[in-house]
Amino acid sequence: MMVLVSLGLAATLPIVAGSQLPQQKFQSEIRLDAIFARSGGVEAAYGFTVPAGIYVRSGVVAGIGAGRHGAEGRSDLVSRFSFDPFRQSRWAPYAGAGLSGRYRSQLDGGSRAYILIFLGVEGPLPLGERAGWVPALEVGLGGGTRVGLILRRGVNARR
Repeated sequence: MMVLVSLGLAATLPIVAGSQLPQQKFQSEIRLDAIFARSGGVEAAYGFTVPAGIYVRSGVVAGIGAGRHGAEGRSDLVSRFSFDPFRQSRWAPYAGAGLSGRYRSQLDGGSRAYILIFLGVEGPLPLGERAGWVPALEVGLGGGTRVGLILRRGVNARR
């Protein structure tokens, strides 16, 4: 019986002692996107992703903003592939794809769905920190040329 109690304590000791950092599954982001097209727009957006493997995160983004003829919005389903999933470099490139829905007035072309592809670079965590907001810059195609400035919640020891 004493052996079982000792094994149970030994198995939980690293968790109790805090020697292992918990993995953050949910990663949120806030973004400002400009879409350059015949009916372009500027949108503020919020999104989140979850791991879909070591190198891939998948999630959704929803935005609202202003177009040429009034308010517009969008929703994206995205997956992004990180070339540096373990934060071994300060700045790391990533690539992604997904589907995007843009919701605009009829004067701007109405609501439509688009295939979305993008490239980006994600920056470092604040110096000496294991968590915090990290900057990212993204360029892509999906209903026009997109340029996005992003602040993404840094995931502990991961991208």
